[in-house]
Amino acid sequence: MVRGYVPGVFDLFHIGHLNILRSAREQCDWLIAGVVTDENAFRAKSKFPVIPLAERVSILEHITLVDEVIVEHQPSKLDVWHDHPFDVIFKGDDWRGTPKGERLERDLGTVGVEVAYFPYTMHTSSTLLRAALEQFAS
Repeated sequence: MVRGYVPGVFDLFHIGHLNILRSAREQCDWLIAGVVTDENAFRAKSKFPVIPLAERVSILEHITLVDEVIVEHQPSKLDVWHDHPFDVIFKGDDWRGTPKGERLERDLGTVGVEVAYFPYTMHTSSTLLRAALEQFAS
């Protein structure tokens, strides 16, 4: 049985999130979605999510593509793996060839985890949605 892992903030859930979950589901038998805490999201992106953590978790718990939802408290995917083992991690291809992507591949490679990349949905992102909301609000 192949256990897959899709980490993310999953803020302002959109088609890009759905695309990666759909693609990941096709390549594993058990799909875990890891929802990043507000604090870790801020550390990574210098902004807090718009949607509260509990609501982001609830949204993913109700998506039939996902078998398990965890809250990702650890910034290290290797630490997450120790608590919730998986065989493959799925990321957008905007990570491929970047220092963060190479570090992820190197760290998870030590425990035999494959990093699989899917096309990043360029026309929709939480960042773009947030900008549109801020423009609309002003």
